[in-house]
Amino acid sequence: MSPGRKPATTLPVIENAEEGILSPGGIRGAVTSLLARVRGGDLGSVPVIVGLVVIWSVFQLLNPVFLSSRNLVDLTMQCAAIGTIALGIVLVLLLGEIDLSVGSVSGLAAAVLAVGFVELQWNLVVALVAAVAVGCLVGMLYGFLYTRFGVPSFVITLAGLLGFLGLQLWVLGETGSISLPFDSWIVEFAQQLFLPPWVSYVGVALVVGAYAWTLTRKAQRRTAANLVSQSYREIAVRSVILLVFLLAAAWYLNLSRGVGVMFLFFLALVVIMNFALTRTRWGRAVYAVGGSVEAARRAGIRVDRIYLSVFALCSSLAAIGGILAAARLASANQSSGGGDTNLNAIAAAVIGGASLFGGRGTAFSAVLGIIVIQSISSGLTLLNLDSSVAFMITGIVLVLAVIVDSISRRTRAASGRA
Repeated sequence: MSPGRKPATTLPVIENAEEGILSPGGIRGAVTSLLARVRGGDLGSVPVIVGLVVIWSVFQLLNPVFLSSRNLVDLTMQCAAIGTIALGIVLVLLLGEIDLSVGSVSGLAAAVLAVGFVELQWNLVVALVAAVAVGCLVGMLYGFLYTRFGVPSFVITLAGLLGFLGLQLWVLGETGSISLPFDSWIVEFAQQLFLPPWVSYVGVALVVGAYAWTLTRKAQRRTAANLVSQSYREIAVRSVILLVFLLAAAWYLNLSRGVGVMFLFFLALVVIMNFALTRTRWGRAVYAVGGSVEAARRAGIRVDRIYLSVFALCSSLAAIGGILAAARLASANQSSGGGDTNLNAIAAAVIGGASLFGGRGTAFSAVLGIIVIQSISSGLTLLNLDSSVAFMITGIVLVLAVIVDSISRRTRAASGRA
């Protein structure tokens, strides 16, 4: 063995400590591993979950309606559109980049959908494909300018924010507002489509079953390779906890209108993106590029292609978010994608745990972050407070999230985990 080289038997332990999902001592080992990661600066989603509990507790004390079934149903439906946009922001943040134009791109996609479907009488599916395609082309343009000319993403997307806002106004024309038919399935999908209670319970059982099967298969593969793996007892405990939580959530939402299909669509996008980031070569390359571009290039990763694909996905998700927002309002107008859309999407990604320094974060950051943002907005609305208060509180939460990210980054560097 050469000097300074670690023995092969230590590699599984290192991998276990970094992933935090494999524990040599079962449940006790999992808790020990979690505490070790927290002390090492790898906080994960702990700060945002603690913050969410605090926010919900405060608003519930101030107004008992906040945690009512009806308000939580509204809250989930409000999360879908901007949450989808935030999911795209998470992807570019993983590369250490930014996209400031997601609001304008979402508004442009909404305008293309409305003009194509209502004024040009296109088939709805064709109009939807065209709207998403526009978003994808925008992202590919960003990727080309970034990789070919080295223009910073901040500058490219800032120019896009202005340029595509102008294009949105031009597409909408003189009227400036186009209503979508209430009897169209896209509007019904965004406003009126909820799962029957029994379907939601069956869906929960299937999701938990898939989760347990995935963990079991992974544990079997690692055991076969003589690597440290989760115990079956730990897998069972995690699955039961998830089952109880999801069944309780579904039951409580079913006391009102139920589980919205649009919110489930958003969650499905998150799960698909999480799979792509954690289980594919492309996803590993995204994290590698975000961690160190030069190291990724020397490892043989086609860095330019990663940037191009991520920018394209970000703008495509922005377009989908714009479509969902337009469908929920049954209208596309000059203010679509405007206002605080950009700010909320970026804030949601950062608050949810995606690092501004690149290389850290998950697809579920978009879910946690947008729930925090919308919880603040919903709670302040119930208290009849001005929107200015919501902006200030959101800004404070965002700064705190960045401070936590910065501190955890320094802690990881000090402990050798950066």
